[in-house]
Amino acid sequence: MAPALLWDIFCKVIDNHGDLGVCWRLSAQLASQGQRVRLWVDDPAALGWMAPRGAAGVTVLHWTAAQTCPGPGDVLVEAFGCDPAPELIAAHAERARAGGQKPVWINLEYLSAEPYVERMHGLPSPVLAGPGTGLIKHFFYPGFTPATGGLLREAGLGVRQGRFDRAGWLRGQGVSWQGERLISLFCYEPPALKALLDGLAGGAAPVQLLVTAGRASAEVGRLLGKPLRAGEQVRVGDKLVVTPMALVPQPEFDHLLWSCDLNFVRGEDSLVRALWAARTQGTVLQAVPFIWQIYPQHDDAHLPKLSAFLDWMDAPASLRALHSAWNADEPPTGPIRDMDITGWAACVQQARGRAMAQDDLATQLLRLVEKKR
Repeated sequence: MAPALLWDIFCKVIDNHGDLGVCWRLSAQLASQGQRVRLWVDDPAALGWMAPRGAAGVTVLHWTAAQTCPGPGDVLVEAFGCDPAPELIAAHAERARAGGQKPVWINLEYLSAEPYVERMHGLPSPVLAGPGTGLIKHFFYPGFTPATGGLLREAGLGVRQGRFDRAGWLRGQGVSWQGERLISLFCYEPPALKALLDGLAGGAAPVQLLVTAGRASAEVGRLLGKPLRAGEQVRVGDKLVVTPMALVPQPEFDHLLWSCDLNFVRGEDSLVRALWAARTQGTVLQAVPFIWQIYPQHDDAHLPKLSAFLDWMDAPASLRALHSAWNADEPPTGPIRDMDITGWAACVQQARGRAMAQDDLATQLLRLVEKKR
C-alpha cells in the first residue's frame, strides 16, 4: 500500500454537480486506500444528498476567502483548473525554499478520448509567477487508453454488481415495475427530448422512464405541461409511464443505472458510471447501453470530443446517429424510435472490458505521486 499522505483537493462548483461528483469520488477512493484528504469546495451543499454519510479519512472544507489556511500537506490537486487557495500555495513554496519537501502538485484535467490526452498526460509545468513560483505542476489526464490516467473505479465494483438485487432496489425506491423496459434520464435540456418522449409514448413496447431530479425532471415536466413530483407517476400515451425520482446519494445513482435497460447520462462523472454499469444476466455481468449528452461548449468544441469518444467505443452507426440527434442544437424532424438496445449493449460490453483491464485513476495517481516525491 502507498504511504499515507495528506492531500488537498480543490473543487469549484460551476453550474452543475459533475465536478463535485468527480472530486468526491476521488477523495473517497484515496481515503479508502489509507490516504488523508482535505476536500476544499466553494459550494459543498450538494454533498448533503450526494454523500450524506461522508467518508472516513475525508475532511470537507468550505472554501471561502475567509477560510483559515491550515498547514501545507503533501499533495496538492487542483481539479479542472480551479486555482487553489493562494495562501496554501505560498505556504508550500515557502516550505520548499526553506529546504523542506516540495508538494506534488497535480493539475487534474477533464476527461477526453481525444489524441492530445496521451501526449499531455504526466507532463510537468513549472510555475514561473505568483505565490507558487519555483514549484512544478504535473498534468494528469483521465482517459480511456493505457497511455492516460484511466478512470475512477472503486475496488470491488464487479462483486457489488454481481450481488445487486434489481427488483428489490426498485421496490425500495417506490418504483412499481412489472417487467417493462426501464430507461433512466439524466440530462440538461436537449432539443431532442420531446422527440424521445413522443417515440417512447408511441412505441411498440411498454416503457417506464425514470427521470432524475433537477434539470431533467423540470424539463420533462415543462414538455408535459405539469410539474413532476417524486413518487407521482405520469402516463404519456399508450406505452410510456414517467416516474420522477428523488435526489439520491452517489451509490444509489449507480444502482439506478444498473437497474435500467438504457441510460441517458450527461457530463463527465455520470458518463464513467454509465460505462461501468452492468447487471448479472445468467452467469455474466452484461453492460447496460447508454446515450451521453456531453456538456455543450461555445463554437461546438464539444462535438470533436464526443466523436473521439464514439470512435474509442467503436460505436455502430445507429448508436452514433442517436448521439448526434441527442446532442444537436435543433430537434429531430420526427419521434425517436427503433433503439437497438441489444446491439448497443454488445458494443458497450467490449468497451467496458477494455477500460476495466486498465488500472483505475486513483491507483495511477498514487503511483505518479510516489514517483514525483
